Amino acid sequence: MMARRHDPERRDRIIDAAISCIAEDGVAGTSHRRVAARADVPLGSMTYHFASMDDLLVEAFTRFATSIADTFEQRLAASPDQDAAAEAVVALIHGDLQRSQREHVLTYELYTLAARRPAFRSITQTWMRASRRALERHFAPETVRALDAYIEGAALHIALDPDPQPPAATRAAVDRLTRAPARGAVASVRP
Repeated sequence: MMARRHDPERRDRIIDAAISCIAEDGVAGTSHRRVAARADVPLGSMTYHFASMDDLLVEAFTRFATSIADTFEQRLAASPDQDAAAEAVVALIHGDLQRSQREHVLTYELYTLAARRPAFRSITQTWMRASRRALERHFAPETVRALDAYIEGAALHIALDPDPQPPAATRAAVDRLTRAPARGAVASVRP
């Protein structure tokens, strides 16, 4: 009988390998066999650590979403005031959320699954709650939902547009969102 190899990091390697497979081949191209090969683990250990491919995908996307949410939190926590937080939002949109094609693919694959399946929607909802909590350090709660949606949309447009808007345009939009008139106020209309 062969001795069992002690490999305490095997589960983490499998999750990381799944993230890499998804980034390269999409969810549709990710299989137990491909993940096991990338993680350099026996195929049988896949079901030892994860009851199903969905369980593995949930873990992989949770790890990915948490890493993005942590970056978001760190940037906003380091901002001493609202003006610095607005600059942090611009840096997130043009920098952190544009780091790599790999992260874009992972984000869009997660969104696609979340549109169809509750387990993955739960991951995106947790991610949104974390983003909003970070934004609420500096911005009014009624502004945060719109700002969070703008961040997602602007990051997507910048990633896919061959002529993306410059950071100055993003900053102007963030300023408009965060310095909007108070609820109930009537904006002046020019004739």
